[in-house]
Amino acid sequence: MPIDPLSRRFDLSARDRRTGAFRRLAPRPYARARVLLFPHCGGNASYFRPWADAAPWDAEFLAVQYPGREDRYSEPVPAAMQDLAAGLAADLPLDGPPLPTLLFGHSMGAIVAYETARLLSAMGDPPVGLVVSGHPAPALTRPGRVHLGSDEELIEELRRTEATPPDILDNASLIQAFLPVIRSDYRLSETYRPLPGARLRTPVTVLYGDRDTEINEAEAEGWREVTDGPCDFRVFEGGHFYLDRHRDSVIELLTARARAASRQAAIPWPSLP
Repeated sequence: MPIDPLSRRFDLSARDRRTGAFRRLAPRPYARARVLLFPHCGGNASYFRPWADAAPWDAEFLAVQYPGREDRYSEPVPAAMQDLAAGLAADLPLDGPPLPTLLFGHSMGAIVAYETARLLSAMGDPPVGLVVSGHPAPALTRPGRVHLGSDEELIEELRRTEATPPDILDNASLIQAFLPVIRSDYRLSETYRPLPGARLRTPVTVLYGDRDTEINEAEAEGWREVTDGPCDFRVFEGGHFYLDRHRDSVIELLTARARAASRQAAIPWPSLP
């Protein structure tokens, strides 16, 4: 059996046990499926707390904490997107019973989730589904130079994409503390190029806003090329952060995908105390 070049590049045999990358913001001890949530450029695990709180009892939503923020503030951001994904994949599987696992990522998180799915698939443990939001297909990723600009230019880009709350952008001392990690995230995104490797077999769902200037229909359709499995699409009203307005609908979609996977895997119902 040929070895996937992705698995050759990264040694995932030794798990890094710092604090781990996955945050159980609202534990679901009787969950029958899991959803891993990958945040956007500059985002952190706390962004998904309302999502985790809203998850039903049988689907546990866990948020990814990238290096360089919140409780991982002292850890450097990796040099390449694939290195970031490798560090996340090294923290899997999670503690607890093995459950069908769905990956969801928005904006930069879509690519991090995709690269993590590739690594897990190469290791023989593919996710049951991949849901990507607000980002062109990997091969159509737009190059950029925002990460090379001045602080003022970077702040204006954050205003344009509405990726950061205005109260942070208008607080000079606070935004200066955030800018280094945000710049690193932009560097990861703007220099990303997918490496050769096997296509996924995982079903892929593509979400985006009808007024999102960061992705167009052709760039969304390009996600069909990453998988030999089915690929479907859903367009929401709104811009790049349409998911803030349509959070409940996105959570409902993720929950439905997770439940379908648990039924297909015939996960037994847990014994209640």
